[in-house]
Amino acid sequence: MKTPQDVLEQWMQAVNNGDVESLLGLYDSQAVLIPTFSNRLLNTPDKLREYFEKLGSREELSIALHEKTLIVRELQNPLFSLSGIYNWRFIVDGELLNFEARFGYVIDLSRPSPILHHHSSQIPRML
Repeated sequence: MKTPQDVLEQWMQAVNNGDVESLLGLYDSQAVLIPTFSNRLLNTPDKLREYFEKLGSREELSIALHEKTLIVRELQNPLFSLSGIYNWRFIVDGELLNFEARFGYVIDLSRPSPILHHHSSQIPRML
């Protein structure tokens, strides 16, 4: 992976292809995931696997990036942060629903599994 954007693209492709093994391969063994659809912090490979296998069982699961929202910052090469908004879609009770979520990643491009931290949360309604 040459750029932080490559990591995000690979992550989205793995989600869209239902490829849990490729998805897990992007996360460092010490990575922390604060997931979109769980109220728990996930900090072990087994917890990440359980989450992504459950999420991957959703019918018509897909994710798409809102390209104009992506912000990439170099922290100290090879460390980068990525922030933005993506849209999850899957069927719930027979209806295809959309879930807008904001996200943040910390990635280390020098590692074979570059995702060190990933936080994703549904966008709340405005007050």
